[in-house]
Amino acid sequence: TERGEKQAKRMAAWLHENMPKETRIIVSPAIRTQQTVEALKLPFETHRKIGPEACVSELIAACGWPDAQGAVLIVGHQPSLGRLASLLLAGAEAEWSIKKGAVWWLSNRLRRGETQTVLRAVIPVEMLD
Repeated sequence: TERGEKQAKRMAAWLHENMPKETRIIVSPAIRTQQTVEALKLPFETHRKIGPEACVSELIAACGWPDAQGAVLIVGHQPSLGRLASLLLAGAEAEWSIKKGAVWWLSNRLRRGETQTVLRAVIPVEMLD
């Protein structure tokens, strides 16, 4: 939609200013996600297994969490993105809602020998107006 295109462009502008330079971008093959990522005008990889019916383990495998070198941006779908966020932040899959067009920025760190997930930011596209 026209509204969706505007939102994608606003989020793309924010990402260009804030995401690490060498970010790997992985995208669902669905038309909507492909159209969304085009606003970034950056190279990306399409992963069949992170489509609308993806499970959390497929998202984890695609992005290489927590061992991937560098940042990874996933352009995907609900409910799998919400389930992934809940698993990484709360330790169990739950039905968390992630709004369309929002960015959830997670990182990890090692503390006292334990890997911890850190929520760095949640940016809904409406905050960028």
